[in-house]
Amino acid sequence: MVTLLTPCYGSVMTSALPLLVFSDLDGTLLDHQTYRWEAAQPALHALNTCGAGVVLASSKTAVEIQKLQSEMGLNRWPAIVENGAGVIWASESGAFDTSAYDRLRNLVTSLPAGFDGFGDMTDQDVADVTGLALPDAHNARQRCFSEPGLWRGSDEELQLFLAAAAELGIHARQGGRFLALSFGRTKADAMAEVVAQLAPDTTIALGDAPNDMEMLAAADHGVLVANPSAPPMPQLDTQSNLIRTTEHGPKGWNSATLTLLNDLNLTKGTTAHG
Repeated sequence: MVTLLTPCYGSVMTSALPLLVFSDLDGTLLDHQTYRWEAAQPALHALNTCGAGVVLASSKTAVEIQKLQSEMGLNRWPAIVENGAGVIWASESGAFDTSAYDRLRNLVTSLPAGFDGFGDMTDQDVADVTGLALPDAHNARQRCFSEPGLWRGSDEELQLFLAAAAELGIHARQGGRFLALSFGRTKADAMAEVVAQLAPDTTIALGDAPNDMEMLAAADHGVLVANPSAPPMPQLDTQSNLIRTTEHGPKGWNSATLTLLNDLNLTKGTTAHG
C-alpha cells in the first residue's frame, strides 16, 4: 500500500456512504484554461446534501490538492495525488517523503534528451506553461512520486525515450497537457485503496484524458468530460457504463453529475441542470 500519510478520516461519515465520486481536476472539474471550478458548484452542493463524498484524483501534488480541497469544502475526504502514486487522508498535513521522486529524477537524467520535466524548470517556467500564478506553480513543483513535463523532440525520438524509460521501470502516461513519468501506480490503484477503506454503495469517476482511463472503467459509472485539448480515449468506446458530456470542463462535470444523482434517486430538490 502506497500512501503519503497515515489514514485519518476526521469528520468523514462513519455510517453507510451512498456514493463516492472520484474526479480528475484539470480539464474535468477545473476549466482547462482558467482553472476555475465554480460552474460545478450546483452538483457539489447536491453531492454534499445527499451525503456523497468527493475524492479529487489528479496529477497535482499533495500541497496543491489540499489547497483545492479547502476551497471546495472537500477536506474531510481523502484525495489521490500525482496520478495515483499516493493517497492523502482527511485532516492530515505534514512533511512528505520525496525519496521516490528523487530516485525517479536521477533515472530520468540517464534517458535520451527531449523531456523537459518540472524538475528541470523554474517556478516561472511552470507558471508560463500552465498559466498558474507563481505561488501555485511553486506548489506544482513540490513532488513526491512523479514527474510531469513537456516532450520537446520528434515523435521518433519520443519512441526511443519511452523504450529506454521502460527498461528502467519508468512508466509514461500522456495527460491532457503533460507527459507524466512515474513508477507505474495508477489512479485506479489508488481508487481501489480508497474504496476498500470507505466502502461506498456506488462509485462515479469523471475524467477527460488517457490517464483517467482505468479509473473510469473501474467505477460503477464513468463520465468522460469533453475536452478538445485532450487526446482521444477510444479504448472506452465500448464501455457500457460510460457517459460522454457535450459541455467542457466543470459545466460538463456539473450536468453529468446531477443527471447521475437523479438516475440514482439521490437528488434532493435539484434539477439535472442545476
